[in-house]
Amino acid sequence: MTDLHQPDTSTSLGERAYHDLRARIVRLDFAPGDVLRENDLQELLGVGRTPIREALQRLAREHFVTVIPRRGMYVSGIELEELSLLFETRTVLEPYAARLAATRGTDGDWDAMAATLDQTHQPGLEAAELLGLDRRCHEIMWSAAGNRFLVDTLDMLYAQSDRLWHLYLSDVSDMDHAVEQHTAILDALRSGDGDAAAEQVDAHVRAFDQQVRAAVTERLTSPLAG
Repeated sequence: MTDLHQPDTSTSLGERAYHDLRARIVRLDFAPGDVLRENDLQELLGVGRTPIREALQRLAREHFVTVIPRRGMYVSGIELEELSLLFETRTVLEPYAARLAATRGTDGDWDAMAATLDQTHQPGLEAAELLGLDRRCHEIMWSAAGNRFLVDTLDMLYAQSDRLWHLYLSDVSDMDHAVEQHTAILDALRSGDGDAAAEQVDAHVRAFDQQVRAAVTERLTSPLAG
């Protein structure tokens, strides 16, 4: 008989496996098209079959993993036509989250965002480190919005955008400018101006979209393409 007062170990391990595997997919440790074998993943992560299956099922629902019956699981690619779907969703939900956060956020939230932005001024930060700080700013805003369903969705969408950055922009992206945009976002959030915050966030997401599209177009038209 299961003790209802004991923590659900399989669930916590599944959560850990999910975040670990997603991070590896985002960083391209597992590249699009790579086969994901349960036995190999168990050995890599040091967990059992059930947590691995839970993690893979969740990643499949979020389109990081593709399941092909009788053939196995593969890391999903991001098709060109899906870029529009990804960013049009972010341009709806991120500004909405900004409006909520401007109303519901606290001085503590905005102090935390300001502290994160202060870290971006450290000398010698690499682009990937700046991207991590960019994500932290988004996470603070999502949390301040006070809607866990919105947070879960935006977390997944940002991770897909993060993967696009690693696929196309890691060598060319100007993350300094992207992080600087958060200063204007923070000012609007702290002042409680939901419309201004939404406008700034929309511009921030669209700028990233334009960078990705330009990088994809350049790669496709390169003489070395294909």
